[in-house]
Amino acid sequence: MELIAVILAAFLASMLTFFSGFGLGTILLPVFAIFFPVEIAIALTGLVHFANSLFKITLVGKNADRQVLIRFGIPAILASFAGAWVLLRITRMPAFFDYQLFQQTYEVTPVKLVVAVLLLIFSLLEVIPSIQRLQFGREKLPVGGLLSGFFGGLSGMQGAVRSAFLIRSGLSKEAYIGTGVVIASLVDFTRLSVYSTRFKEAALQEHLALIIAATLAAMAGALLGNRLLKKITLRLIQVIVAIMLFIIAIALGMGLI
Repeated sequence: MELIAVILAAFLASMLTFFSGFGLGTILLPVFAIFFPVEIAIALTGLVHFANSLFKITLVGKNADRQVLIRFGIPAILASFAGAWVLLRITRMPAFFDYQLFQQTYEVTPVKLVVAVLLLIFSLLEVIPSIQRLQFGREKLPVGGLLSGFFGGLSGMQGAVRSAFLIRSGLSKEAYIGTGVVIASLVDFTRLSVYSTRFKEAALQEHLALIIAATLAAMAGALLGNRLLKKITLRLIQVIVAIMLFIIAIALGMGLI
């Protein structure tokens, strides 16, 4: 069941978000969180996201803007270390409280609560027009890098913030997509290097088949998205995704998953 759910989520998310520059991690993380502890779900999502970003680099990486990479990418890399460090610290903190529901005991832990709040925020980013129109000039690129990198390291959800800053930085469509993919790869590599201190403890080797399957599904989705979705409006998809994120966020915040 978990293999089918993850493969479908990776394929659809990668296909639908190829041109937006974000969404794969935001959609895939809640799916992983249903089957795994939150910190492991973040690490698994990071591995799939990183592999898919490397594949996208072969498709569009040549169009990346070097100046934007430096001004946005370097702060993002530095901030992703901080975000990943915070994640590892809060996973070791004790639960805030536990409660019983239908004869089952549920715990509300710091990491679940933090990720739940971030999911709620990113679900709003998907549907509120005034928030979606928030865009920033090129002079704000270092600030965008810091914010995107930190949230990427903490939860894997870096793309929405990154896209808001890159979309008005004077890039062509091709450069926008290529630059975003390269930056995503750099942040993923950085945070995975920090997560690796917990990989043995988490026994990620047991999930190698799942990681490979999800990565291949994401690559297939990227290929299809590159061919078919250049002119499709994804507003309905955004609303559906936002509702799903909201439901998962509430479940995480209550300790149900």
